[in-house]
Amino acid sequence: MKKSVYFILFMGVMFITANASAQKVYTANYKSDAKVKVYVANYKSDADLVVYKCDYKSDASGNEGKWYFCDYKSDADVVIYFCDYKSDADLVIFFSDYKSDAGWKNSSKKQLMY
Repeated sequence: MKKSVYFILFMGVMFITANASAQKVYTANYKSDAKVKVYVANYKSDADLVVYKCDYKSDASGNEGKWYFCDYKSDADVVIYFCDYKSDADLVIFFSDYKSDAGWKNSSKKQLMY
């Protein structure tokens, strides 16, 4: 009985974590206000994540690189700060013009956007 309770709790946590999305982002003016420091690469091959900017909030679901930029910090799931130097960043991204390009190239950094 005890094992089944732990299993159910474990599966619940896994379900919540798998469905969590942090694709509604707000750009902070100060590094100290941000959860994730981001650097924008000039080449897709240099990026950890290829990002597509969505026009609508509803298009930015899941942790797949489809971002909607919010006007207000309170609307966002995650607050980011754009760094001038790659060495200062937690995450390196590349902005794509195509929705199909969006996605993780370095999945070890995926937890940053949860």
